[in-house]
Amino acid sequence: MKTNTIILDTDVSDAVLALEDGKVFWGNSFGAYGETSGEVVFNTSMSGYQEIITDPSYKGQIVIMTCPQIGNYGVNKLDTESTKPQIEGLIVREYCNFASNWRKSNSLDEYMKTNGIIGIQGIDTRALTLHIRDKGAMTGIISTKDVNEKRLVKKAQNSHGIVGIDLVKKVTCQSPYIWERKSHIQWTKLIQENIKAKNKERQYNVTVYDYGVKHNILRRLRSKKCVINVVPADTPWQNVLEENPDGIFLSNGPGDPSAVVYAIENVKNLIGKKPIFGICLGHQILGLAFGGSISKLKFGHRGANHPVINLKTRKVEITSQNHSFIVDKNSLDKKEVETTLINLNDKTLEGMRHKKYPIFSVQYHPEASPGPHDSDYLFDEFIEMMDNNRF
Repeated sequence: MKTNTIILDTDVSDAVLALEDGKVFWGNSFGAYGETSGEVVFNTSMSGYQEIITDPSYKGQIVIMTCPQIGNYGVNKLDTESTKPQIEGLIVREYCNFASNWRKSNSLDEYMKTNGIIGIQGIDTRALTLHIRDKGAMTGIISTKDVNEKRLVKKAQNSHGIVGIDLVKKVTCQSPYIWERKSHIQWTKLIQENIKAKNKERQYNVTVYDYGVKHNILRRLRSKKCVINVVPADTPWQNVLEENPDGIFLSNGPGDPSAVVYAIENVKNLIGKKPIFGICLGHQILGLAFGGSISKLKFGHRGANHPVINLKTRKVEITSQNHSFIVDKNSLDKKEVETTLINLNDKTLEGMRHKKYPIFSVQYHPEASPGPHDSDYLFDEFIEMMDNNRF
């Protein structure tokens, strides 16, 4: 097998990235030792690598950071989006081993070693990113133990991609919990406590379907006076309605939405029964529940600077995005669902709203961690929707 090998200017190359199309990049290892595989994708964010590494939406993926230097402010205990790193591997041009920041609790290298995440630096990330843009996202393998190019390429070719694979089951919670409370308590008991409380601002009881929810989504909902009950992705819709929440939130998550059949069926049965707000994977699942179709982008949208236009206000929002799949806007029934937001780069669907029921969703991340805060108003719209639609 003929491989196309690229070796950057490194004195000693002890790690290799092999892509399924035969392209091979040599570099230096950092983080954990071993071998990992995943869909190779790129993120154009200039900072926020800790949030990206811990975002459950990246399960099954090896992430290229296009910003040339990564690690220069280390990691800390607060900027995590889940309980552990979720990426399969990390690719950077230059890893900075001299982290300096007053919030730093550890270096990125130490953090990755502790959590078993393999990294490779010294890669020409500009050439690699251009290759992915040209050929599309593809399976790759990073190895620090087996440096046989042909064998690694063959492994990448024999690996399963993310299409048709349910990755949600790998990141969802195992049992319901109340966000920001130390112990699991009965949802109905919490509702009763809220009702009995006097002289307090109204709180909203929100059930969050955890398809791989980011912590900052829960933080933003909590800041809007929501009491949050997070439930596993396969929780039956009847169980959710039994608790009579004010609203239902469909979270972000990894992989192919069409593979999460149980989630689509649950959402179908919840349409028209409660206010619903979905983002990212939740948006895609909602689109499938509406009867629409999805498709996979060539290399996806990942970064903190994607322009989106609001078709009602004509204002442009700079958004944070991380997804491989989109809802095909022409597949939706225009008598029932209206398009609300469009991506200005490729004209893909970024937002939709049901014309009859209190339901809306967006493809991007309004909680923006990392990213700009242009779209935070969407959480207020969810609150207003719950206020106006008490079932």
